[in-house]
Amino acid sequence: MNALKNRNLQLYFGGQIVSLVGTWMQQMALSWLVFRLTGSSFMLGLLAFGSQAPSLLVTPFAGIIVDRVNRHRMIVITQTLAMIQAFLLTIVVCSGRPQMWELILLSALLGVITSFDLPARQSFLVDMLDEPQQLATAIGINSSINTGTRLIGPFVAGIFVAKAGEQMCFLVNALSYIAVIAALFLVRSSQRMNDMSKKSSWTQLKEGFEYTINCIPIRNLIVFVSLMGLITMPFAVLMPPVAKTIYHGDAMTLGLLTGAGGAGSMIGALLLTTRKSIDNLGRWIIGGCALSGIGLFALGAATVFPLAMAATFLAGFGAMIALAGSNTIVQTIVEPDKRGRVMSFVVMAFIGLSPFGAMIVGGIANVVNVGSALSMLGVATLILAAGFYRSVTSIRAEASPPTVAEALVESEAELEALSA
Repeated sequence: MNALKNRNLQLYFGGQIVSLVGTWMQQMALSWLVFRLTGSSFMLGLLAFGSQAPSLLVTPFAGIIVDRVNRHRMIVITQTLAMIQAFLLTIVVCSGRPQMWELILLSALLGVITSFDLPARQSFLVDMLDEPQQLATAIGINSSINTGTRLIGPFVAGIFVAKAGEQMCFLVNALSYIAVIAALFLVRSSQRMNDMSKKSSWTQLKEGFEYTINCIPIRNLIVFVSLMGLITMPFAVLMPPVAKTIYHGDAMTLGLLTGAGGAGSMIGALLLTTRKSIDNLGRWIIGGCALSGIGLFALGAATVFPLAMAATFLAGFGAMIALAGSNTIVQTIVEPDKRGRVMSFVVMAFIGLSPFGAMIVGGIANVVNVGSALSMLGVATLILAAGFYRSVTSIRAEASPPTVAEALVESEAELEALSA
């Protein structure tokens, strides 16, 4: 793994590990707080809607900005704003009984910040590389960190909530941003600024949209990812009621259940780091989607907690293979000067539709029961895998660059020619 010898990546990933543990702590503690206060699966869906809905409107324009500005500075700004949001959340919860509108408003604020932060960080990963061949490994490591911290964060959050309350998780998250901000100040970027100043924002947005639509592999993957965000990933909304109503547990129970999903995701991400190219990655993506569907169906039917943890592990493993694999292909074949805009469409497709899925799933769980809602998600995910089998598995034939390295070398050469 030559990417691990890259000083920029060492600093960046080190800061990310600390910060993301805090992020997952806050996410789990906030879900538990809302369910403890309301006892409603629908309110959990409403919270998710409030936090993710801004992405649907903001992210495409954020992608334009990402392609125009210094991404390094932009990430420092977004991470600082996220730290401020965590401090505000801590103050609201510590001041007394928090109101739902306050929690939803602060979640929406974080959603707006994330709309700029995610496409910037996705694109910035390339700017830190010493050589193009490091990209596949860097994406895998980045995914592993995201999912590994998802394993640690909820477990730690369960302990903190039980001993000191949800507000302590929010405070720890706020302080954790110091690590990633400090690391960012030490990182050196090799970003080549694009001369887009003569183009209007609308022209740039249209240019990025037309490129995304006309590139068949990217278009198919974005549709696939968006549907996973709509019908597969909302299962996370139901984790608090699974822990409390089915297994009569507490925050520690939720931490263990969420951690099992994180463990599955981490192993899936690590498995992807062993790949050197996008050969047959489409089959991996569809296989991962199918495994996620099986895991969700099993989780809905589980009657004992160990089986529920195993099912959540499988759901997390499969979802990571499908989503990280899709991201790897898109990052490999996209043209560098359109990377920010394309990644913003990927983020918009996934996060933008997730809140609608969360609202729907939360409502269904209130009408039927949590187990039935999860099983329905599992069946829908299996149908998604079957429906996209041909279009996703044929991506390798449609995408001309056979390897990550060749894709980046060709794109760099085109960029240099345009700049000449």
